[in-house]
Amino acid sequence: MKQFKLLIAAGIVAFFGAFALVPAGTALALDPLADACQNDPGAEVCQHQDEDAGNLISVLVNVLLFLVGTLSVIMIIVSGIWYVTSTGDAGKVTRAKNTLMYSVIGLVIAFIAFAVVNWVLDIF
Repeated sequence: MKQFKLLIAAGIVAFFGAFALVPAGTALALDPLADACQNDPGAEVCQHQDEDAGNLISVLVNVLLFLVGTLSVIMIIVSGIWYVTSTGDAGKVTRAKNTLMYSVIGLVIAFIAFAVVNWVLDIF
């Protein structure tokens, strides 16, 4: 099992590491919409060019908050299942309680980060 996890981790690192080898210019060459605004400035895709980075950061934070919230809820459910099926084993009970505690802490930190990012974006 440990070798399988190591193989998966190596695959993920290799997949994302391969993007470091791609020159930045090829990203523009592969963009099918690169000339869309030059040919047709009234196109729908061109209407959102003036949006600032704050909007992009806000959308990114919202997506990440959704992912963290979903993962936290799933882990809270899993920790409840582990707690119910622990049959009094102290190690399993401790694992379930720690999972529940860390899931709730992660959810609270995610909400605080969301509030801080939105506060900073409102200031600037």
